[in-house]
Amino acid sequence: MQAAALLGVLAVLLGGCFWWQAGTGGAQVVALSDSAPAAEEAPGPATGETTAPPGDGGSGEPESIEVHVAGAVASPGVVQLPAGSRLHEAIAAAGGPTGLGDPDRLNLAAVLADGQKVLVPIRGEPDEPDAPAGGSSAPGSGAGGTGPVSVGGKVNLNTAGLEELGTLPRVGPVLAQRIVDWRRQHGRFKTVQELDAVDGIGPKLLEALLPLVGI
Repeated sequence: MQAAALLGVLAVLLGGCFWWQAGTGGAQVVALSDSAPAAEEAPGPATGETTAPPGDGGSGEPESIEVHVAGAVASPGVVQLPAGSRLHEAIAAAGGPTGLGDPDRLNLAAVLADGQKVLVPIRGEPDEPDAPAGGSSAPGSGAGGTGPVSVGGKVNLNTAGLEELGTLPRVGPVLAQRIVDWRRQHGRFKTVQELDAVDGIGPKLLEALLPLVGI
């Protein structure tokens, strides 16, 4: 009888411990579930509050530049190049030098800047004493490897290339080439009136060009 009573007491004690542990464990489960929304509220990619990817520094440096290539090249005009390009790359982008071009007089390894103008000189043309080193001009200056192409706002007959001569009225590519050829054969123009010695320039055209050209 005593043994049976002892077993009964132990059973009651064990049952009480079991139900106490179960109640305590339930409280812990509720505490964990209460903390779950806080984890769900953590910022993630969907919130749009992510950091910028590596490499997106936003330095603002241009990826490309535009350079005006003129003079003795196959396709003079504005070309677009990657930033940091060299002068020889600009000439290549303009179709390369013509047979009359003399690009070796330029610094072909010079680094170009946006808005710069490059003037490829014609072979045999004399350089001006104050011609800038490197053969390329600063943006907007209008100068090139053969020195200034204008005198007092007029086209300089002794330094202007095919493109500049072609801006004169009624002077197309053929006549511009004749002026350059005459200059190569006879040297610099001593007076603007010597233009009438160029084949294709008559008295009327000479009269129209005199106010627009200089030496």
